[in-house]
Amino acid sequence: MTVTGKAKIAGVMGWPISHSRSPLIHGHWLERYGIDGAYIPFSVEPENGAAAFRALPKLGFSGTNVTLPHKLTAFQTVDIRDAAAEAIGAVNTVFVQSDGSLHGSNTDAPGLLAHLQASAPDWDASATPVMVLGAGGATRAAIFALLQAGAPEIRLSNRTRAKAEALADAFGEKVKVIDWLERSSALASCGLLVNTTSLGMTGQPALNIVLEDLPGSAVVYDIVYSPLETPLLAAARAQGNQGVDGLGMLLHQATPGFEAWFGVKPVVDATLRDVILADLT
Repeated sequence: MTVTGKAKIAGVMGWPISHSRSPLIHGHWLERYGIDGAYIPFSVEPENGAAAFRALPKLGFSGTNVTLPHKLTAFQTVDIRDAAAEAIGAVNTVFVQSDGSLHGSNTDAPGLLAHLQASAPDWDASATPVMVLGAGGATRAAIFALLQAGAPEIRLSNRTRAKAEALADAFGEKVKVIDWLERSSALASCGLLVNTTSLGMTGQPALNIVLEDLPGSAVVYDIVYSPLETPLLAAARAQGNQGVDGLGMLLHQATPGFEAWFGVKPVVDATLRDVILADLT
């Protein structure tokens, strides 16, 4: 792949930025499709975030991905926000428009849903209630995505009940708060369990939940991808449920930005997954 003076430029902004796998993902696609382009990680201190976003059009960038701690700053700085960004309250992808204005999106929601549908194509969003654990930014993305997909009811449980109640108030009557102590029994009749907490992540305690009331046809989706096989997924598979790991969400959430910036809709496949897995080990 050759980068010329006509190259399309995008990147990822964070502080720090060395942990980001976005350059690997986008770099793989640029190489695969032979695109004259570059994807650059840039480390921007928190107080300089707004100025950095405003500089994107002047520097000739097509846009940028956004990671911590700049997602709220991006939300506040862009000129236009899409429905996902508004509902989630954060921007993780910025598109520079032809007039120099900044369009903000949150691709976590479509990324989560795309990975779920690719991994569990027989899952029907509208058929059964869904159980979601957590109350953070990833939880907001999950709730938005599942409601958009047609989920009839979302049972939401979090260790701090007040945070779950705030999300239920924000998203409406289809979101029902379940006390944390009742999280296991509330799995009855659910067709999907989504863990959006950090429980089960490397260095964190395991998620303590009993799955015996979960129907055998239900899917268990853990957004954690380090480790790839969490205790929750292992327990789900041990009793015959399908498990979906969190790595695919990371990969699928990158596709809207790449397509807009570089003009090619990229494919999330086993080759890309292996590239990222190699970096995780």
